[in-house]
Amino acid sequence: MFRQMIVAAALCSVTAPALAQEPVVGVANPESLFTDKDPVINRNKQAALHIMRELLQCNHWSDAGQWLTERYLQHNPNVVSGLAPVMKYFAPRPRTPTCDKLTTPVVAVLADKDLVAVVISRTLKHPTDPGKTYTTSWFDMWRFVDGKADEHWDGAELYPPRPPAPAPAQ
Repeated sequence: MFRQMIVAAALCSVTAPALAQEPVVGVANPESLFTDKDPVINRNKQAALHIMRELLQCNHWSDAGQWLTERYLQHNPNVVSGLAPVMKYFAPRPRTPTCDKLTTPVVAVLADKDLVAVVISRTLKHPTDPGKTYTTSWFDMWRFVDGKADEHWDGAELYPPRPPAPAPAQ
């Protein structure tokens, strides 16, 4: 049965139209999704909001210690675990001077005990038609300890190596 399911899935992926999808769209007020009646879940959702807004959106990585633990375990294959390595990885990105409102297209925020998952919409270039884009979903999930993210998961894959820099003209 499992083998039949794999074959059926492969056939569907070959015959499906290239852009036969409903667009993935964020909610009008994403910050409203980061609250909960349970005080612990609310604290964790609020910390996830700060990570999404201040760190990932606005690049205020010098403040990362407010929202991430020192050991911050990273399951993204491109980033080393630990607060200092994560800060170093993201530091070259330009810092936004003000960071008042989350503008990331958040689709959903799910929380259970010490875990918070945030689903967002991503727009990517179409791989076979450079003039087109498409939307898909991305997720970040954190495990919190005492109101700080201690562990992180996302859907990242290894980045391909950068091409070598061109040789200087002689």
